[in-house]
Amino acid sequence: MSPFVFLLVLVAAFLHASWNFMAKRAGNSKGFVWLFNVLASIIYVPVLSYVLFAGHTSFSWVQVGFALGSSCLHLAYFLFLQRGYETGDLSLSYPLARGTGPLLSTLFAIAIFNERPAVGALVGIALLIVGIVFLVGNPLRIFAEGKRRAILYALLTGVFIAIYTLWDKEAVSTLHTSPLLMMEFTSIVMAVLLLPASLKHWGQVKETWRSQRLEVLGVAILSPLAYLIILFVLISNPVSQVAPLRESSVLIGTLMGTRLLAEKQGARRIVSAALILVGITLLAIS
Repeated sequence: MSPFVFLLVLVAAFLHASWNFMAKRAGNSKGFVWLFNVLASIIYVPVLSYVLFAGHTSFSWVQVGFALGSSCLHLAYFLFLQRGYETGDLSLSYPLARGTGPLLSTLFAIAIFNERPAVGALVGIALLIVGIVFLVGNPLRIFAEGKRRAILYALLTGVFIAIYTLWDKEAVSTLHTSPLLMMEFTSIVMAVLLLPASLKHWGQVKETWRSQRLEVLGVAILSPLAYLIILFVLISNPVSQVAPLRESSVLIGTLMGTRLLAEKQGARRIVSAALILVGITLLAIS
């Protein structure tokens, strides 16, 4: 990995943590996901137009199918993520969701494909589990502390992270789909799918735009940009090099939650996020 690519992935990690910070501030406000997808679709049209007309980019029916699948996976991811932020802290939901994806991918590979991980990967699995358990805390107190829903939504978010990462990697590396075209198509489809529900609660959607305009704009710009950078990097760089560095966002997001949002149990959550980050790194490089 070149120094420039290294810096790009670090920037993407910071952008990812930043838009999650903004999403946490918005919570599960009615129409929030629809609003930022509509704006993202509009904001990135000029760049998309250049790619289509100057870059001679093609878009086959197979690529359309993959883009539609990606839209559905990302929509589920965003909806579960926002529900998690409505019910739980950023420093709990964010590292838990980001750590669950790689862990599940590895466990599924062992169970379904009969893969035999190396010693480093086994250590990574162990650290991920320890980090997640340490992050969640005493399981006997989860219900008493009201964490059950937040943890459930974070775990579901992690499931969709694992699925869409593999899906999108196939689209950009094997099918050679333009990352920008993939991102723009996904934003448009998500906006269309959420339109009926947004129209049904139009008054609340307008209130979300009035009170959380900065958060909507921030996520609309930073969320596609962060993932777009990763998709471009994945075209010519292996996931095993990109994924560990990208997941530094786990530690950045946890620090934002404990420092900027003054969330409790900061020391324990930072240590947990560090364990999760090391576990993900060992999984990726083993």
